[in-house]
Amino acid sequence: MKQYGLIGCPLGHSASASYFAEKFAVEGIDAEYQLYELQHIEQVEGLRAKLSGFNVTIPYKKQILPYLASVSEEAAKVGAVNCVKIDSNGAMHGYNTDVVGIRATLSEYDLAGCKALILGTGGAAAAVQFVLEQLGMEVTLVSRTAGENRITYDKVTDEVIASTTLIVNATPVGMFPHTDEAPELPYHALTSKHILFDLIYNPSKTLFLKRGEQRGAIVIGGDKMFRRQAEASWKIWNR
Repeated sequence: MKQYGLIGCPLGHSASASYFAEKFAVEGIDAEYQLYELQHIEQVEGLRAKLSGFNVTIPYKKQILPYLASVSEEAAKVGAVNCVKIDSNGAMHGYNTDVVGIRATLSEYDLAGCKALILGTGGAAAAVQFVLEQLGMEVTLVSRTAGENRITYDKVTDEVIASTTLIVNATPVGMFPHTDEAPELPYHALTSKHILFDLIYNPSKTLFLKRGEQRGAIVIGGDKMFRRQAEASWKIWNR
């Protein structure tokens, strides 16, 4: 029986194990998928001989890179990996299926000529930025610390919101069990022209999305992206 899993910390919010358990049961696949909450990325070495592949989540999407024998061209451009395939020699090969999920989800919306704010600067944010820039969008990152093409939350003024169409939450703020939290933004400046996309899927509608919905904005939860990136991972592991 082949073994798969998810590494990250914490993993209490994750639905990956239940998603794949249902998939394996429905499709009659002889495999298991388990959660591996690693306190340190070095612990990934212990999974080489055990797993055929695994997904990667916070905070290891960038930290996993030095442990990989190869990285796909797309994942290298993003600078982050969320899917790893382990070959018969125990070598680990990295891919980014977040890109697949994000691209497919946003393809359902007309974003031509839009400006975007991406909340966060981690591995998920890097995947979002890659997709949006491929679409020709002007992107600004929002972080707790300032930097190149990056502003702090206190710089997200009413005027910045007014000049933006798409706002993507690529942080864990609002994720279970902290469902009463939301990124610090001037939500009162949101209108029906705005699109809010949260990569979080647990809960299905975060406080970030609820506040946007209250202002008439279009809101997109992370459920579709989660399923799409999971299926893309499965294809990579089995090709």
